[in-house]
Amino acid sequence: MAGRRKYDQGCAVAHALDLIGERWALLVVRDLVLGPKRFTDLLAGLPGVSPDVLTQRLRELTDAGVLRRRRLSPPAATWVYELTPWGAELAPIVVGLAHWASRSPGMRYDAPLGTDSLILSLKALFNGSAAADLDATIALHLGDERFQIRIADGELAVARGEIEDPDATLQTDQTTLLSLLRTDRPLDEALATGNLRLAGNRGIIETFRRLFPLPPPIPTAKLTS
Repeated sequence: MAGRRKYDQGCAVAHALDLIGERWALLVVRDLVLGPKRFTDLLAGLPGVSPDVLTQRLRELTDAGVLRRRRLSPPAATWVYELTPWGAELAPIVVGLAHWASRSPGMRYDAPLGTDSLILSLKALFNGSAAADLDATIALHLGDERFQIRIADGELAVARGEIEDPDATLQTDQTTLLSLLRTDRPLDEALATGNLRLAGNRGIIETFRRLFPLPPPIPTAKLTS
């Protein structure tokens, strides 16, 4: 990380920013929270970053011990980046930061949203109290991407990958999923368009879609008082 401007303070917060405070660095971490990715996948998930800048950030995060590069076993035999066990400890921090920022008056919920950001937003917005009586597994298919969702004891766990024998399977696109999570759009209407396919327990999906309410923004008056 030679040549980078650093705080060089005996403060853990300042040191954390030395490690992950460069532009794009924390977003790289965000996109690896759910599992490893190839360089091309990271590049596609970070619109606006150049290949050179992404390469630099990956090198810096690897040197810092936050990431590691690993070759997958055959038949894939491709190189991926993933969080180290220490780097994975950033996951609740990333989710907590998303939860905090979700109450900002300037938060634009109409702006573009990547798939990983959408899935992590489920953790940030999850209403555990509303899910206290729900014990369910859900397979979520967003295009070619597969996610497994587990809800039990008021807790939500999300990971990339298939899940065996889910209670319900939801196959859709990002726009349709957001409309179901953020509006009162009838499920039958989404099913009728063909943009949503549902298998298994429909009641679980009806409950699931209401577990992620958008928080009211902090009143502007409180920000200046």
